[in-house]
Amino acid sequence: MTTARLNTVVEGPEDASVVVLGPSLGTSTGLFEPQAQSLSETHRVVRFDLRGHGGSQVIPGPCTVADLAGDVLALLDSLDVDRFSYAGVSIGGAIGQQLALTVPDRIERLGLIATAAQFADPSSWPIRARQVREQGAEFLVPSRTGTWFTERWAQDHPDEAERLVGMLRSTPREGYAACCEAIGAFDLRSRLGQIAVPTLVIAGAEDPATTEEMMRELAEGIPGSQFEVVAGAAHLLATHPETVNMALRKHLEG
Repeated sequence: MTTARLNTVVEGPEDASVVVLGPSLGTSTGLFEPQAQSLSETHRVVRFDLRGHGGSQVIPGPCTVADLAGDVLALLDSLDVDRFSYAGVSIGGAIGQQLALTVPDRIERLGLIATAAQFADPSSWPIRARQVREQGAEFLVPSRTGTWFTERWAQDHPDEAERLVGMLRSTPREGYAACCEAIGAFDLRSRLGQIAVPTLVIAGAEDPATTEEMMRELAEGIPGSQFEVVAGAAHLLATHPETVNMALRKHLEG
């Protein structure tokens, strides 16, 4: 397996416990700016760009979520990080599930945000990958309002909405497409019962991509997990930093 060199931002006390933040498709380390500011007061926070996103290496061709998890492990090994907590959004949450099954002895706590054990309409993801390779990600921009964030939130926070959409616009075609293919092939539904890491599942009440119902099923499949719903939030729950930060901090501190 070829691992990608991941662009990384590391903040917080060098001797503190490590928390890794995994972004969603079409975003970058900037997605977690509010979480990093909060958590880095007490934790060593590691943010990364997915392969083919932001400043990370683009590797042509399809990949799997297991490959993306391998990228993260290679990154953490390079940072001499053994034990860590992990929180991820969407495909970042899929990576978290994969890590919890692959290296359970290394993960202290797990946060799964707006994600799934199998994403909706798997056959649509290779189609989107082909479209992005042909057209770029620009054609997806209008649909982010209502999916990534609600229309009302975008009206109230126009600069922040544009900042988030700007991440999508700057994502390399091949990086986005390869991760689409990884999403389409992802299915850990039969293995959720094997996740033994203390887990927090957070859903957005207005999320059409990973619905509250889907997230509740995910939580019910992971033994002993906690489940929370953020009112008014769509897919990118980072748009509601106070609520998400409080939930993550409480979970990480046990």
